[in-house]
Amino acid sequence: MSGKTVRIATDVGGTFTDLVSFEIDHATKESRIITAKSDTTPPNFEQGVLNVLKKGGVDLSSVDVMAHGTTVVINALTERKGVKVGLIATKGFRDILAIARGNRPDFFNLYYEKPEPFVPRELRLEIPGRMNYMGEETEALDLSCLQEIVETFKANGVEAIAVSLLHSYANPAHEIAVLEKLKQLCPEISAVGSHQISREWREYERTNSAVLSSYVQPVAEKYLHRLEAGVHSDGFNGQLYVMQSNCGVDTLEATAQIPITMVESGPASGFWGAAELGKLIGEKNILALDIGGTTAKCSLIENGEVTIMTDYWIERDKSSAGYPIMVPVVDLVEIGNGGGSIAWVDDYGKLNVGPQSAGASPGPAAYGRGGTDATTTDANLWLNRINRDYFCGGSVNADVAAAGAALQKLADRLGIDQDEAARGIIRIANNNMINALKLVSLNRGHDPREFTMVAFGGGGSMHAVALAKELGVKKVVVPAGASVFSAWGMMMSDLRRDYFLTALSDMNGESIPQIEQRFLSLEAEAKAKFVGEGIPETSIRFKRYGKFRYQNQEHTTEVAVGGHLTIEDLQKIVEDFHAAYEREYTYRLDAPVEMVGLHIIASAEVGKLQPNRQNPTKAPASDALKGRRHVDFATEGKHQADIYDGAKLMAGMTFSGPAIIEDPGTTIVIHPDNKVVVDSWGNFVIQI
Repeated sequence: MSGKTVRIATDVGGTFTDLVSFEIDHATKESRIITAKSDTTPPNFEQGVLNVLKKGGVDLSSVDVMAHGTTVVINALTERKGVKVGLIATKGFRDILAIARGNRPDFFNLYYEKPEPFVPRELRLEIPGRMNYMGEETEALDLSCLQEIVETFKANGVEAIAVSLLHSYANPAHEIAVLEKLKQLCPEISAVGSHQISREWREYERTNSAVLSSYVQPVAEKYLHRLEAGVHSDGFNGQLYVMQSNCGVDTLEATAQIPITMVESGPASGFWGAAELGKLIGEKNILALDIGGTTAKCSLIENGEVTIMTDYWIERDKSSAGYPIMVPVVDLVEIGNGGGSIAWVDDYGKLNVGPQSAGASPGPAAYGRGGTDATTTDANLWLNRINRDYFCGGSVNADVAAAGAALQKLADRLGIDQDEAARGIIRIANNNMINALKLVSLNRGHDPREFTMVAFGGGGSMHAVALAKELGVKKVVVPAGASVFSAWGMMMSDLRRDYFLTALSDMNGESIPQIEQRFLSLEAEAKAKFVGEGIPETSIRFKRYGKFRYQNQEHTTEVAVGGHLTIEDLQKIVEDFHAAYEREYTYRLDAPVEMVGLHIIASAEVGKLQPNRQNPTKAPASDALKGRRHVDFATEGKHQADIYDGAKLMAGMTFSGPAIIEDPGTTIVIHPDNKVVVDSWGNFVIQI
C-alpha cells in the first residue's frame, strides 16, 4: 500500500463538537493525530461539524473514512422537536401506549399521572388481523381499512407512521404487508414497523420504540443528509459512518431509516474507546467516566466487554416512569452534572448542582457571554484548579469577575463566602457522580477496588482522582486526547449490528438443534444485509449470547453462548447463568433455567485507528514544568501545586502531586501524594 490513509471522527455534544483526525503515511509508517473542539450549533448541528473540521485544518478531499456521532436524536426527543406521528395497532390494542406499565416511581403520590404518550388517541388507529405468540396467524390481516386510516392521518398532518402489531416479534408478516401497502398509498410519509427495531417481546416497549423512531426519523434523516451534503460540498468522497448506541458504527443510509439506534451514540463511542484502551494497556476491568459540559456518564467494563442492554428508558426519574426504547444501548448511568451544570439553592437553603445546564450559550459565567449563574466550571476556575490565563486552552479570556459575581450571589443565599461556595459546588458535584458510579458497580455486585478508572471528556480528569479516592479505586487513567476521547472511540469501532429474537426454549439436549437453527437463521439474515451493502463475507464476524431466566421469573440475565452448540455446552451455559445471576442479585436458585431469547452481534472491521507507542524519554518531568500556583483541592485544602504543560509531558516521565496538568482541551487535577506516570501510549496513569 502506498500514499496516505486519513480517517476522521466528529462527535456532537451538548456543549462542544469534537474532532479527531488520524493520518498514517504507509511509506514511513508515521502517523499524525489532530484534535479540535468548537461550539455545538443547535439547531443546525451540522454547522458545528463543518466548523470543527475547518478549525482542525482537515482537507476533506483526502479523507477516506468519516465516523460521526450526534445528540440530534436524544435532543429531538427530550425537547419534543420531532414530527406528528400516527400509530397503526392490532384491533383492540390502540391504547397500549396509554396503559403503559404500572411501574410508577412516585408510588405514594395519589395524584401521579403517567407520561403523556407521543401519539394522541385520535391518531392511534386499528387494523384487523392477529398473530399468536408462536407467530401463527389466528385471524387474517384485513387491509381494506388502510385507505381510510391514511386519509385520517393526512387530514391531521401526520408526517410519520409507526406500525406495531401484536406478536410481530415472532412473525412480522402482517407488519411487512401493512408497510408495503403504505408505500403505495402514501409514499411521501415515512413509515416504520416495530419488527425493524426489535424482535423481542413486550408489546408496550416495542410499540413505544417504533413510535419514538418514527417521531425523530424525518428530523434525523434531514440532518444526516444535510451533513452529508455539507461534507461532500467541501470535497469529501469517502465512506461516511454514523455511530450507534451499541458501540458500533453503521452506514448513513441504514441509520437514516431507523435513527433511534443512535439515541446514545456519543456516550457509546466513549465507553467503547475505554474498552479498547483497556486492551492496549492491559486493563480489562474498567470504570469509565465521561464528564462533558452538560452531563456525566459512567459505565462498567468487565473482561474488556462493554455491556449492551435493550431495557433503555429516557426521562425516567424519581417522579416520572419515562419512555422505553427497545434498542441495543450501552449499559450506562447518566446524570445532569457537567462543566456547565448550574448551582442553585432550594427552598430549604440547600445547595444543589444540576441537572440544569448553561450549555454552550451563554455557558458558564466565566465565558463572558452573559451567563449569571455559577456552574461547576466557574467553581473550578475560582479555586485555581483551572488556569485563569489558559482558559479553554487559551481560546477564551476568562471573565473572572463574572464568575466571582455568580458565586457571590450563591454565597449570599447560603451565608458563606465565595471560596466556600465554590468548594461546596465541587463537593456536591463529586457526590452526585459517586452515586452514579455506585449504580454501575456496587449496586450490581462489583467491587470498585478491583477496577481501574478511565476518565475522559472535558471535565472527567478534574474530578476523577477525588472520585477514585472515595470509591477505593487504586488507579486512574486519563487518556491522551481525553477531551475528544468519544470521537477517538469512533475510530476504534467496527461496523456493527445487534440482532435480538425472543424464542423460549428449555435447557436440555432436545432443544439444541432448534436453538442452533435460530442462531444460524439470525446470522444468515445479518450476513445477507452486510453482503448486500458491499461488505466482504470473509470480514463478517459473529458473537452469540443468550437471555436466560429461572423458570417462571419475569426478567432475564444475558450470558455468552459461544460457537456451535453441543450438549457439553449446556451445563457450562447454565452454570455461567447461575454465577451471573448471583453476582447481580446475591443469591441463586435451585430451579430449572430456560432460554428466553437470542442475541447475536454481527460486525465487520472498517479500519481502526492504530496508535503508535512512544519510546520512554530519559528527560525529567521538570522539562514540562510551566510554573507553580496555589490551588484549592476542595477536599484537601490549598496547596502550592506544580503546573505542567500536557503537550510537553513525554512517555516515561513521572512526578507526584499536588500538581495540575494543563492541556488545550482539559485540566487534570493531581491531588497531594498521587504519583503520575506517562505511559508509552501518552496516557497519564495516576496511582491513588
